[in-house]
Amino acid sequence: MTVCAWAGDGGTFDIGLQALSGAAERNEDFIYVCYDNEAYMNTGIQRSSATPFGAWTTTTPGEAWKHDKKKDILQILAAHGVPYAATATVAYPDDLVAKVTKAKSVKGTRFIHLLAPCPPGWKTSDDETIELGRMAVHSKVFPLVEVENGLDWRITVEPQGLPVADYLGRQGRFKHLSEAQIAEIQKQVDARWENLRKRAGG
Repeated sequence: MTVCAWAGDGGTFDIGLQALSGAAERNEDFIYVCYDNEAYMNTGIQRSSATPFGAWTTTTPGEAWKHDKKKDILQILAAHGVPYAATATVAYPDDLVAKVTKAKSVKGTRFIHLLAPCPPGWKTSDDETIELGRMAVHSKVFPLVEVENGLDWRITVEPQGLPVADYLGRQGRFKHLSEAQIAEIQKQVDARWENLRKRAGG
């Protein structure tokens, strides 16, 4: 039998991080899926630590948009040395299925960070969901990777290098940002990508 836990970004990045960290440190035998739509969507679109820099939420409105970076939950779990950790998105179902299958094949704590756009919270239409997931990957905002034993990093879908402005521009939650602020986000994304490239062997 495979035990699977399923929780949102608030319940993983914030409220439940203590319990998840403890389970990971003990290498408890289960698969944990974090369903990440980058805010507390079920309770009114409030900011979580998974909310990206620059995003609007009901608790970061107007000029008070989020000025902090999104927490890197994958690095946190990888730092525990868990047997398997990965990112995935509903926009790449084959990649997701392959990672769940791989997670099932090993024992211990396995973690899957699943990005799932939320139309009301992202201020987009329902029919944009898959395309937005792909744009997140190809703009390098949400790289698809897997990590084994906290050490062996691998990129599973090579991004096309889409400008971050194209991805942000499709979402109403970023419409208040200036060109300079979008350029700053691009710098942040590029820096994270270069670090990931180094981890994955160049």
